[in-house]
Amino acid sequence: MKKTERPPRRRDPVDGVLLLDKPQGISSNAALQRARNALGAAKAGHTGTLDPMATGLLPLAFGESTKFSQTLLDADKGYEATVLLGVTTTTGDAEGEVLDRKPAAFSADEIRAAARAFVGEVEQLPPMFSALKHAGKPLYAYAREGIDIERKRRRVMIHALDCEPTGPDGFVMRVRCSKGTYIRTLAEDIGNRLGCGAHLTALRRTRIGPFAIDSAVTLDAVEAATIDDARAMLAPVELSDWCAAGPCAG
Repeated sequence: MKKTERPPRRRDPVDGVLLLDKPQGISSNAALQRARNALGAAKAGHTGTLDPMATGLLPLAFGESTKFSQTLLDADKGYEATVLLGVTTTTGDAEGEVLDRKPAAFSADEIRAAARAFVGEVEQLPPMFSALKHAGKPLYAYAREGIDIERKRRRVMIHALDCEPTGPDGFVMRVRCSKGTYIRTLAEDIGNRLGCGAHLTALRRTRIGPFAIDSAVTLDAVEAATIDDARAMLAPVELSDWCAAGPCAG
C-alpha cells in the first residue's frame, strides 16, 4: 500500500540543524522537503547532496543555521562503500547499465596495494552522472541524453582509505576525504588500477566534519514525532557549537 503523505503543517521560523540518516531510494531534496514538513519549518536547506542510492548522514539546516551551510559543505567527509570488481556501469554504481565485464580474482594484499595508491592528493575526473553544471544544466541531464561533456580533472584529498576484501572480486572501503571527492570515481579508479574496472553497489556517508552518523535520526522517526518532539531533535544553530575544535576539519 502506498504510504499516505502527511498534510503540510504550519510554517514557523525554526532554527537549528537536523542530523538526518537519509534512507535509500529518495533524493536529498525529497528528504529535505519531508523533514521540513514534519518540523513545520519556513526555511531549510541541505548541506551536501547524496544520490538516491546512497544512505547516511545528511545535515539539514533550518532558519538561521542556513547561513552556515557552506561550512559543512567545505568540511571533510567520511564514507563506507561496497565495491564490486570486474563490472563497469554507465553511472559507476549499481543503478547504471553494465558496460563491460572482466575476470576479477585478487588477493586481499593486491586489493589493498591498489587502494594505497590513492591515499593523499589525487586527481579525479568528475563523472557525467553528477550534479556539476555545464551552461547552467547538470551533467547528469546531458548524460541521460547521451551527450558527453568535456570535464577538467580536479584535485581532492584522500586522508584515509581502508579496504576490507569480501572475496576475490569485492571489498568494503572506508574513506575519509575532502569535499568534492567522488566515491564512485575512487572505486572505478581502484578497479582500473587492478585492470578489471569496478562499480559501487552500496554507499553510506558516515561523517561530515564533527558530525557522525551515530548522532543521526531517521526520517521515519522525524515524521512519526509530534511537531514539538521533531523540533527537539535539532542541534543548536551556533556555529561555535558545531566546530569548537576548529573549522569543521573532521
